Amino acid sequence: MSPAHPAFDFEQARFNMIEQQIRPWEVLDARVLQLLGELKREDFAPAAYRALALADVEIPLCRPAVEGACMLAPKIEARALQDLALQDTDSVLEIGTGSGYMAALLSRLSARVLSLEIDPALAEQARRNLSAAGIDNVEVRCADAAAQRCAACGSNAPYDAIVLSGSVAEVPADLLALLKTGGRLFAIVGQEPIMRATLVRRTGPANYSTEQPWDIVAPRLRGFPEASRFQF
Repeated sequence: MSPAHPAFDFEQARFNMIEQQIRPWEVLDARVLQLLGELKREDFAPAAYRALALADVEIPLCRPAVEGACMLAPKIEARALQDLALQDTDSVLEIGTGSGYMAALLSRLSARVLSLEIDPALAEQARRNLSAAGIDNVEVRCADAAAQRCAACGSNAPYDAIVLSGSVAEVPADLLALLKTGGRLFAIVGQEPIMRATLVRRTGPANYSTEQPWDIVAPRLRGFPEASRFQF
């Protein structure tokens, strides 16, 4: 009779994630680090990938794999969360719910989150994950956020923060229009092999400032248009 395999030590893996992945990526905000230590990422991962939930990898959320349907690597979520500098009174829109983990992180640092997911099965799974985690200030809606002037996007506008949990070819102008003055939009923008984390801040009724503080490659959000490559 073979000996039983020891139980996977998620707490040690969580410590390693923070110390070996998150901190080296210049995530030093005490609120973010504390939250990553408290919220159990493995509870939002598919059962088949639970043991990889704290590893520095993307985790597929659908079988067979669907482009863009994944949990981003933990360091990306952590750095985005730090860059957004959320306040506990903020209203947040997330595009691309996935498993609900990023929505859960956002919810703990803000007042309320509306999260949109194009895939009905993923939206329902995210609702179950968030409910199981005791999170009640996130609303998950099944909607195509890439649709022109998506009604679901604008229903709770204006927002203090908008997060695109995946990459796009360019920042959608329709979403920028939903920000409050002082509001921030986070997206990963560009084409492989070069994409940049992009933080856009609305500074006035028709004014925006843009920072691109770090580089990363991430899967595409479904439905958003690709930039035109036509050249004269």
